[in-house]
Amino acid sequence: MSTSGLVPGSQPGSPLKLQFPQSLAVYDDYASAQKSVDFLSDAKFPVDQLMIVGTDLKRIERVTGRLTWSKVAVGGILSGLWLGLFIGLIFALFTEENLWQVLLSTAFMGATFGLVWALIGYAATRGQRDFSSVTQVVATRYEVLVENKHAARARELLAGLPGALPNPFA
Repeated sequence: MSTSGLVPGSQPGSPLKLQFPQSLAVYDDYASAQKSVDFLSDAKFPVDQLMIVGTDLKRIERVTGRLTWSKVAVGGILSGLWLGLFIGLIFALFTEENLWQVLLSTAFMGATFGLVWALIGYAATRGQRDFSSVTQVVATRYEVLVENKHAARARELLAGLPGALPNPFA
């Protein structure tokens, strides 16, 4: 079996491949690419012959706040508390002890462990990262690929959706 036409990282027989893909359209956002595929689906086009591929990946990091020793400590306590409660619930399934006693002791141990671990981790950064953030990897372009034997029909159908095909001369 030939591996031509595979998306990088996909294996032969993978659902993430087309045998001979052609570019149908390129969009700036996923919603536009999805709208085009949905339009083709409504027109009874065999959408299993399509793929949406996100390209030109970029990493976005949104800074959410400044870290201080007290914020790190509270975060460590809360995350350790949740872990302790979870472990306590599991222990409670296999023990004859009082449920509340098990939950309170594991919650306390979890909170203590979370506090110590968070403070050690924060101290290890030595002020090199005194902020919290949320990170996401997103594509800047979304390309709709179509199996070559269905490309002409897909383009014909997609021409009926206003704004579906970007201006190739723009």
